Amino acid sequence: MKQLVVETSARSYPVIVGTGLIETELMKQLERLNPSRILVIADSAVQNLYGDKLMRAVSSFPSDVYAVPSGEESKSFQTYYDIQTFALKQGLDRKSLILAFGGGVIGDLAGFVAATYMRGIPFIQLPTTLLAHDSAVGGKVAVNHPEGKNMIGAFYQPEAVIYDLDFLKSLPESELRSGFAEVIKHGLIGNEELYSWLKQEIRNVGRINDSMLQRMILQGISVKAAVVKEDEKESGVRAHLNFGHTLGHAIESGAGYGKISHGDAVAAGMLFAVWLSNRTLGADLPYEEIQSWFRELGFPTEVPSDLDTDLLLGKMMKDKKASSGTITMVLLQSIGECRTQAFEKDRLKSLLEIWRQEGTV
Repeated sequence: MKQLVVETSARSYPVIVGTGLIETELMKQLERLNPSRILVIADSAVQNLYGDKLMRAVSSFPSDVYAVPSGEESKSFQTYYDIQTFALKQGLDRKSLILAFGGGVIGDLAGFVAATYMRGIPFIQLPTTLLAHDSAVGGKVAVNHPEGKNMIGAFYQPEAVIYDLDFLKSLPESELRSGFAEVIKHGLIGNEELYSWLKQEIRNVGRINDSMLQRMILQGISVKAAVVKEDEKESGVRAHLNFGHTLGHAIESGAGYGKISHGDAVAAGMLFAVWLSNRTLGADLPYEEIQSWFRELGFPTEVPSDLDTDLLLGKMMKDKKASSGTITMVLLQSIGECRTQAFEKDRLKSLLEIWRQEGTV
């Protein structure tokens, strides 16, 4: 077991990574918080596999479970509303606690429920995917809207993040790959040593073991924690965490949520951002090397051909960083050194079309 502390203006909280933590570290947190009632908001697939184990661990407290169908489609306002209704009917009060038991979708959804139920009750993140190492930390909670991803939400920090690696053992390779994209992102934006280690050691996500998982999760979270400490509510450098996400979110939304995994969409977005960094900043990033590595890992290295560039630009204009007719992209001056650059819509459209024609060959 290893841990680090995330420090924010709202609160400081531990991120604990290891095996067998539900029986040990979760109980320590529950004894500290002493909730009047617990609501487990769970991914239905995770609940089927591990729900009994979790419910045994929390059996000394009155507990309820609300299982949500797997997939990005569940991160909706309707699901959010249904959970609020369930919580009210079960009698949760301001001393109750929510446990977010699943991947990034559940963490975002459950966190938004916690942030708004009776104006805010405590919650603990229990991530069960590699992808959630990014979303479980930092306090950004939200639901999706058909017009854009994560457009309805809040900043609300958890009481703790307990990362029991035992829950990751059943992940399909596609889910591991999706989460691995965010690990790569953290290396590219803030830790050149992590990036180099990943590129050297991980050529097949199906061969990632517990030791590798623990290292990449902790180092990835360390990058994010440092950024969140400096800029909790995305008024400055926290925007760097969106590297690859402006186009990535547009791909997800344009294709229809759940059709393309978050990690696959972000991988394509990162490739475009690397290419754009070289093209517009004069950076000397190893674009072809990264592209080849992504192909080896199974990531898409281009935007699906049926997604029109104008459609993507329309989605990107609705990005939270867009303003006054410009789209702000997170770029790299070098590996580990980020900057933001605003582009006029027509200029970015032209560059995106060039990349789609030339940069994805």
